[in-house]
Amino acid sequence: QVQLVESGGGLVQAGGSLRLSCAASGRSISTAAMGWYRQAPGMKREFVAMISASGMNTDYTDSVKGRFTISRDNAKNMVDLQMNNLKPEDTAVYSCSFGYYYSEDGMAFWGKGTLVTVSS
Repeated sequence: QVQLVESGGGLVQAGGSLRLSCAASGRSISTAAMGWYRQAPGMKREFVAMISASGMNTDYTDSVKGRFTISRDNAKNMVDLQMNNLKPEDTAVYSCSFGYYYSEDGMAFWGKGTLVTVSS
């Protein structure tokens, strides 16, 4: 079992930036794929980004490409999501995920999330 705790959410104006962090405990993330997902009010959870265990491979949903960057520090057991040029449609609860496979469908654990609100 792994515990994931997100931080860094908040209220920001459109065009602004936020950096989300995810701290993992209970086991090392060094061999795991890690990801970020988000869920807007009344919507299903959607994939945002993921990063391979080595950090060499990353994938993003089309709507955030060029604006968001996922990164990881295996020594610190942490994963970050840098979000730039935020838009109102990015408003959601963002959750960190841990996966045994590098696949959007391969995630096994999620944190409770941190709320990001982007005002227009």
